Amino acid sequence: MAVSANRLELLQIADAVAREKSIDKQIVLSAMADAIQKAARSRYGQETNIRADINSQTGEMKLQRLMEVVEAVEEPMREVLLDEARHRNPDAQVGDFIAEQLPPMDFGRIAAQSAKQVIVQKVREAERDRQYDEYKDRIGEIVNGSVKRVEYGNVIVDLGRGEAIIRRDELIPRENFKYGDRVRAYVYDVRREQRGPQIFLSRTHPQFMAKLFTMEVPEIYDGIIEIKSVARDPGSRAKIAVISRDSSIDPVGACVGMRGSRVQAVVGELQGEKIDIIPWSEDAAAFIVNALQPAEVAKVVLDEEAERIEVVVPDDQLSLAIGRRGQNVRLASQLTGWDIDILTEQEESERRQKEFVERSNLFMEALNVDEMVGQVLASEGFTSVEEVAYVELDEIASIDGFDEDVASEVQQRAREYLERIEAEHDAKRKELGVSDELRDIPGITTAMLVALGEDDVKTLEDFAGYAIDDLVGWKERKDGETKFFPGVLDAFGISRADAEQMVLASRMKMGWITEEDLAPVEAEEEAAQADA
Repeated sequence: MAVSANRLELLQIADAVAREKSIDKQIVLSAMADAIQKAARSRYGQETNIRADINSQTGEMKLQRLMEVVEAVEEPMREVLLDEARHRNPDAQVGDFIAEQLPPMDFGRIAAQSAKQVIVQKVREAERDRQYDEYKDRIGEIVNGSVKRVEYGNVIVDLGRGEAIIRRDELIPRENFKYGDRVRAYVYDVRREQRGPQIFLSRTHPQFMAKLFTMEVPEIYDGIIEIKSVARDPGSRAKIAVISRDSSIDPVGACVGMRGSRVQAVVGELQGEKIDIIPWSEDAAAFIVNALQPAEVAKVVLDEEAERIEVVVPDDQLSLAIGRRGQNVRLASQLTGWDIDILTEQEESERRQKEFVERSNLFMEALNVDEMVGQVLASEGFTSVEEVAYVELDEIASIDGFDEDVASEVQQRAREYLERIEAEHDAKRKELGVSDELRDIPGITTAMLVALGEDDVKTLEDFAGYAIDDLVGWKERKDGETKFFPGVLDAFGISRADAEQMVLASRMKMGWITEEDLAPVEAEEEAAQADA
């Protein structure tokens, strides 16, 4: 009866641990078996191959020593000769294992302590795996918990089946929590680390606000209204862009709710953060005008290639458009993904006048014409000498006061000027030691070669080592502001796609890549576009 009681007690312990740690009972029994094996090896010798099995139904434990069947014994404690093995099992073959039953053993104090450590370690690892597997699939969800402790401004949250952390910079400013407070936050990352899975929560993440609206607005939860983008200045102001898939439902009104009940519920959770709800539009200009509310916009000028927009506002609307410390325009930029330049009507007029004077002077100097001709060309929309040189002759001849002879003379002077500039650039290129082989790259001009030479790029191999950002520049967003770092060819206005083609062409000429290497990439891009 004593044995039965021990077996029953073993299963009860395994059940209790499995329930308490929310892990599989079989994992606990496996840990116990490993602990027994370790204790048995300390008694029978570490080189002994011992296996312990615990029956999950009856609690019966078997302890066996495994001996490998070999033709020549090198390790007597682990191996047995084939002839001897066949005395026990006539069907034994080389490579098989013969199991030898061992008598039950009593654990000494040291062996019991060692077994306990093994069980605790295995159970802890299983608990960590369970916790990681559970929360790695909950990234992007909102969870509720209670504050367990606050360490150096970081809030440790008890989620019931795990611990999470809200770092100080992920808390809304002026927000204070103390032990026992209920807290709601967004799971933005789960990492498997040495000390166990780390669950990172945030109350400042833009998607935290989006998820709160999803909980408060049934139309968003049902997919009738979609949140397209969110921009936040946590604790102060936020903008959210929404669109309705049902023309009969107003997306802004649905998010605001009756007497503002829905939006106020979100504002209350975000410590009074003011929220502007913006109707999203496919028309970038209209969307940006909406995003700059409550400021009124007089005119917008889009540069789609650079994703940059100039917004012209009346003089009395400038401070409202920019917002306190640039907050309104910064949030509008984050919401739309466009860089926004704010100008007053007076500033735009002065800039246009300045550009007109600069173009007029350019034409006067390059074409050796008087001020009136230079101003006429500038006012007709010509922006460069290249346009004048290679536009259809009829387009210049159709200008009031010009005839075909004048147009031909102007165009001839423009081409002579470009040839002279080209010769100067080529001389400069040779002086800098830039190789002729770079001329073979499609899209590269002599002026670009001079710029490359000044950046100490002189051979095809040098150019092939460029990253795309090195050529066209890159942006870095820090503290809510975007800073642009110009590239080597930034002044030439080449697009990112053109720069990529140049670099790929140079790498193919160097033999670093082949057309076959590019085929899978192009296929992936086409598939991505099809999915979009």
